[in-house]
Amino acid sequence: MTSQPTRGRGVVLVVSTSAAIDASLDTTGPTIAGWLRGHDFTVDEPVIVPDGGPIAETVTAELLAGARVVITTGGTGVTPTDRTPEAVAPLLDLELPGVLEEVRRRGLAGAGPTALLSRGVAGIASTGAFVVTLPGSRGGVADGLAVLDGLLDHVLAQVHGEGHARRSHA
Repeated sequence: MTSQPTRGRGVVLVVSTSAAIDASLDTTGPTIAGWLRGHDFTVDEPVIVPDGGPIAETVTAELLAGARVVITTGGTGVTPTDRTPEAVAPLLDLELPGVLEEVRRRGLAGAGPTALLSRGVAGIASTGAFVVTLPGSRGGVADGLAVLDGLLDHVLAQVHGEGHARRSHA
């Protein structure tokens, strides 16, 4: 018997000029989509927009359409078109800077100092959705999903009024 996703809709937004031209070049969106599905979210194929493209508009539309989790990948670096954090930050009612601090810390340990160039943001939108902007690299996404693995349930429980989720320390 196959269980149906019960946690709502998750959205993956890939911010990449090259993937916008050729979707087969997207190496991180399918990984994030699979991770969300593995956490019982309903997820369509990743949405792809070019660097500097309609990021805020796309995230806003997904939030208004009822997304419970939105994860972006790409556009968090320092090139002239890396503007994902600037597009997403105004959509957050409550920022959670520790999330991306931990992603950068893990990246520093693995990939080295270039991980510190990621300027991602995370937080809660007015709709109650959790939004996070991960780097566009496979390593950055792996680090980000590892951080979210231990955090997502607790964040969503708190945002939706369930108080502090009890965790087993056994």
